[in-house]
Amino acid sequence: MNEPGIQSLMDQATLDRRVRDGQTPSWVEDHWRSFEAGLLGERNGSPFPCFFGAESVQHGDPLYTAVPSMSDPEALLSLRDRILEYLDVYQDHADKASLVTFFKPPERPLSEREYHDALWHVLQTLHLHDPEPWPADIPTDPDDPYWEFCLGGEPMFPTCRAPFYENRKSRYCPIGLEITFQPRELFERLDVTADTDAGQRARGVIQDRLEEYDGVCPHADLGDWGVEGDREWPQYMLSADDQQAPSECPVTITREHPKPAARLP
Repeated sequence: MNEPGIQSLMDQATLDRRVRDGQTPSWVEDHWRSFEAGLLGERNGSPFPCFFGAESVQHGDPLYTAVPSMSDPEALLSLRDRILEYLDVYQDHADKASLVTFFKPPERPLSEREYHDALWHVLQTLHLHDPEPWPADIPTDPDDPYWEFCLGGEPMFPTCRAPFYENRKSRYCPIGLEITFQPRELFERLDVTADTDAGQRARGVIQDRLEEYDGVCPHADLGDWGVEGDREWPQYMLSADDQQAPSECPVTITREHPKPAARLP
């Protein structure tokens, strides 16, 4: 961790120091400043809705990496390696240590549809080159309420910020794509899963803050893992325009392992 280069796994203090010392490209600095301001600032007189996320940034808990492309094979393989490294160290690093990934912005503005395509291309590539088999207790069908994305044998919740969320500022990043990976184990350690009283209370507070912060009703796709009728995959990148969002999960999951015919798409 904290090896030289923006594609290394960095703790928050290292990332901030490298940005202040001019050791990162401008787009990494822009991402970091936007992320920090978004999580620690207020909007409409309300703090960032996810108080766990805000507290983690305030205390310097997250780990970070930067990805110089949303499609380059080597960049995505490097991201895979950083996620696997993160999974090895996050439990000893901090209680609220999510992995925040900053992607280099595209050369031209992208539509919402193109950002959805980019996210699922990233996740499909990670799955195709996963060194571990898909967990036996996690379904492979995204239409199952108990499905969620996995890598390195670990179920996780990737959530995105992107430039097209002009009316949903809790998901807005003016720079480009950001994906925050949060293992399910992290939620369980914090006792904020949907099947606990503490988790239900936390979700109620977050939803109330969401409406105040965004100035619009919480998104209809927000739900809980394992609850019939709720699905995980639409929550990774919430739609702003239903016509541009996928109606079915655009990822193919297989238990075949290893994948001898895997090729970077």
